[in-house]
Amino acid sequence: MKVLVTGGLGFIGSHTVVELQNEGYEVVIIDNLSNSSEDVLKGITAITGKTPLFEKIDLREKSAVRDFFKKHNDVTGVIHFAASKAVGESVEQPLLYYENNISSLVYLLQELQQKPEASFIFSSSCTVYGQAEKMPITEDAPVQAAMSPYGNTKQIGEEIITDTAKVTNISAILLRYFNPVGAHESVQIGELPLGVPQNLVPFITQTGVGLRQELSVFGNDYPTPDGTAVRDYIHVVDLAKAHVIALQRLLNKKNLAKVETFNLGTGKGSSVLEVIHSFEKVSDKKLPYVIKPRREGDITEAYANTDKANNVLGWKAELSLDEAMASAWKWEQKVRNK
Repeated sequence: MKVLVTGGLGFIGSHTVVELQNEGYEVVIIDNLSNSSEDVLKGITAITGKTPLFEKIDLREKSAVRDFFKKHNDVTGVIHFAASKAVGESVEQPLLYYENNISSLVYLLQELQQKPEASFIFSSSCTVYGQAEKMPITEDAPVQAAMSPYGNTKQIGEEIITDTAKVTNISAILLRYFNPVGAHESVQIGELPLGVPQNLVPFITQTGVGLRQELSVFGNDYPTPDGTAVRDYIHVVDLAKAHVIALQRLLNKKNLAKVETFNLGTGKGSSVLEVIHSFEKVSDKKLPYVIKPRREGDITEAYANTDKANNVLGWKAELSLDEAMASAWKWEQKVRNK
């Protein structure tokens, strides 16, 4: 069975390709290499013993998407990661984000709707909830007005998929991630941010390895136990496994609706200082950090209610924050020692 993974050389995409190949699926990757490297294929091959098919395509080119589906007309499932994802950049360049994240989705769905049936897994985000009124966040929490063009593209994407599924043979699962972290235990693949990291954990590991002078902690006056913002940090391997389970649910016709939504997190919130202390514990290093003012748009806390994913999807996060930080640290050291 052939599965298309768009953005399959990226952080979450590459880990999902590994899990798909471990389950016996034939995988074809589309990636335009704008935020990834073809070297990731070597890591995937080293882990699984099999090299996935790879097509360097920009999904904004409608004719290229059409040609791909003519060539690979036996694709039965699609896991769609390919998107720009930096919140700050999206504020500065909204049209780039709307073109990249929305056009590519539309062109994929236009091809899939021509098939007798298709299964579609969408990489969404807990940003759709904004600052939720109640913790932990359930899938029934209201979708709030987006805080950034990036967040808006995830909301619009969910709406496009829902509208399309109503009138086509496409079935879909929307996976709303919380904060993916860590690396594969083999240290063959991991997170490779270009330039200054936008996320906390790569900034921590880059500071630990001496690439950054110090870590900035934005705000210590939040109404949380230690004053720093709280998030739900999920190991990327747990996250990747959820995509395989979601795809199997659609392929085996176990879904109870044309479009289903699941939160993917651990169900536990960790503060910025707790993440720093976890890193210090697993690395045996003291991390230099400085408290800065809060950032515009940052919310106080966000962590998942995972009951639906646990009970309906039959998936549960297994790996701890310490395990995620240890793997991220090993990966950082490997990258710097190349």
